[in-house]
Amino acid sequence: MKKIKLLAILLFLSTVLWGQEKPLTIENYYKIKWGHAEEFIALWQKNHYPLLKKLQEKGDVLSIKAEAPILHSGEDTRWDFKVTITFKTEHLALDYSIVDPYKKQLFPDQDSYTKAEQHRFELIIAHWDVPVETIPLH
Repeated sequence: MKKIKLLAILLFLSTVLWGQEKPLTIENYYKIKWGHAEEFIALWQKNHYPLLKKLQEKGDVLSIKAEAPILHSGEDTRWDFKVTITFKTEHLALDYSIVDPYKKQLFPDQDSYTKAEQHRFELIIAHWDVPVETIPLH
């Protein structure tokens, strides 16, 4: 959590100092309990993807891509699901509340939504977000 706060501060300062906001791509990795990856992905598609699509329709998100490995790796490096999101600005990427206005709109039964999301989070062994940049190749 400290790393995320430090990253947010650094990105904010870079925006203030240089006066421009640029898109930010974040890769979200999920390591899921053995045998539950499909269940997790189904819950993610049902409960989180619609929120991201709303952000994309609004223009806050430029692209969304989901991937799963074809083969598994060792337990220490294993991940089961990756979502790559490019946000319009660094600020939007770090504002976790931007989906809040759409939660009640998309999920009127908030009790069911909350329970399903709780279960989705219970399936996660580890989760990490990696801000990435494209390196031009010459």
